[in-house]
Amino acid sequence: MNPTRRTVLLAAGAAGAAALLPARTATAAASAPAPYAAYWYPDSLPSGTPGTGITWRGLKSWTAAGDTDLAFNAASVPLAPRFTPTPANSTARSGQARIQSLVSFGPTSVNPSQGSATADYYAFTHWAYIDELVFWGGSSGEGLILAPNAPIVDAAHRHGVPVLGNIFLPPVAYGGQLQWTRDLVQKDTSGHFPLAAQLVAVAAAYGFDGWFVNAETSGGNTALGTDMLGFLTELKSLAAARGQRVTWYDSMTVNGTVSWQGALNTQNQAFFQTADDMFVDFRWSASTLVSSGTRAEQLGRSRYELWAGVDVEASGSNRSVNWDAIVPTNRAHIASLGFYRPEWTRNHLPSGGRAPSDFHAADDRFWTGRSLDPSKPDGTDTWRAPAVSVADRSTVTALPFASVFNTGHGLRWYEDGTVTSDTPWNHLGLQDRLPSRQWAVRTDGTRPTVAFDFADAWHGGSSVLVSGALDRPAVLDLYATRLPLTEGTVVELTHRTDAGGVTVELAVATAEPGTPGATPPYTYLPLDAGGDGWQTSTVTLTGLSGTIHALGVRLTATEGPVRWRLGALAVRNEAATPATPSGLRITAASGGDLRLAWDASPDGVRHHTLHRVLPDGTRRFLGGTCQAAYFLAGLTPEQGEQTARFELRAVGELYTASDPATVTHPW
Repeated sequence: MNPTRRTVLLAAGAAGAAALLPARTATAAASAPAPYAAYWYPDSLPSGTPGTGITWRGLKSWTAAGDTDLAFNAASVPLAPRFTPTPANSTARSGQARIQSLVSFGPTSVNPSQGSATADYYAFTHWAYIDELVFWGGSSGEGLILAPNAPIVDAAHRHGVPVLGNIFLPPVAYGGQLQWTRDLVQKDTSGHFPLAAQLVAVAAAYGFDGWFVNAETSGGNTALGTDMLGFLTELKSLAAARGQRVTWYDSMTVNGTVSWQGALNTQNQAFFQTADDMFVDFRWSASTLVSSGTRAEQLGRSRYELWAGVDVEASGSNRSVNWDAIVPTNRAHIASLGFYRPEWTRNHLPSGGRAPSDFHAADDRFWTGRSLDPSKPDGTDTWRAPAVSVADRSTVTALPFASVFNTGHGLRWYEDGTVTSDTPWNHLGLQDRLPSRQWAVRTDGTRPTVAFDFADAWHGGSSVLVSGALDRPAVLDLYATRLPLTEGTVVELTHRTDAGGVTVELAVATAEPGTPGATPPYTYLPLDAGGDGWQTSTVTLTGLSGTIHALGVRLTATEGPVRWRLGALAVRNEAATPATPSGLRITAASGGDLRLAWDASPDGVRHHTLHRVLPDGTRRFLGGTCQAAYFLAGLTPEQGEQTARFELRAVGELYTASDPATVTHPW
């Protein structure tokens, strides 16, 4: 987010009870450039001069100690374990086809490390269906090896999805040079591959989960193919020792030439056997996928370690696909799915007018299907959405758990129902763990519309809006969980009725439904009668024991039509407030551009927020991050201000905030 456009002031009294630490004063005078996602060439650089905003660098010379942007780019959220609940419908399966998603979130160069001041962003929310995310990108004029930036990794990890960096050796037609392939697979005097070790070190330092290797530069020979196999073997060995993964793209063959097979066969089998899995090029057919799956099993591997590529860059959910060749409905799945560029759901919308609600409508259509309800797939839909074939997963397994249904972008920023910034923004690292079944509704009547809404929120940028006649009671599934129940466990819902009248009940299930697609065996617990505006209802789970398997709400209209929004949900045994951050300091300053850093917070901190305290005592919200560093750009003195004062707070899993740490910057 660009903090210079934050405009809304918070009342000075909102911080009245906060005990301020002694303010540190900045003494740094070094330049403070904006941090961007990292990218490299393997070793040698192109001839000529890089374009505006592009920095040419070689990975071979990279060191963590010399990486001045590492603190802004290193992910902080560990990869969460996932479980698979009883599927939402009778066709979705667990243990068969998986989904890999190759996404370009931004340009190779000048891709901000910590979000930006626009809501026009691929703020993906359907993590429950994918098993691997590839940070796609790279170009001959910028760089070929891309490390994913921290917000994407943090959001994916919250949902249990590993993220791979991308190694793209482009076709000659797109500027590829065979020397870059040779650079990647070069050996040292001991016969090892130094770039393999560098790649593993980068992933470990940046906190992501491995690499996608895509060698498409033609002109190679058998010797180069042999070196590539040796490189991949060492990369996989080193990666596995650090808990990282390697995916191979079906392009280079064992004889060093580039020839896309569209199958697993003798031309690429050695690479597949070395890697964790392989993306099968788009040239596959029904018969080659059958033979590929059979060959994988003969090699002692799973057929679902083959991603059958589906190119959706140009037409998205309008594309015609031979689904029965990959995920048939009447027999076992043949292979896994590899979606190439599903950010079509954003990119196909008119540039300059891509509202968040329009993007999410297109994204729901892509991942859930025409019915927009994973519990009721439309059997006549020619687009077989992932929710039809693949069972959703969840990471909600421990207390405390809370969500403010923040998608990671918005038109404004809200705190406790009040707008505290009217600037559009995106930062996926601030995204919540989101409902895995967007949106499963159980009703005998007319199904209401359910969507993330950006016109109002309790906290962050979005809330869940339910609208419609509600001519019969409707149950909205929210979260599949494995949360332990104790005598003190309570659930809090923050909600608001905007139109009509509605009775709200908390739906809690302590067991799984008996069959796929069935409604969880909910117990319904009433909420207090509502008033005007946002209200937080606390429900004690009296009489329930064991483990919470599902959470939802049941809505019954008393007057229609109804517009009801859900702003927050929390499940806890007790409230906890994080400790105040320590070591806040300004590490570099250049005019109004500042780099801030602080000591990494202990467990229990979700993210940090930063405010500026103005001369009249009011506070201005500047942004938030999961990292222990933040960049501020273009600050200017206020009227009569000699020193700028900043406050940093740690925010816990229940969205409780610490007392502030402070630092000052003299003008």
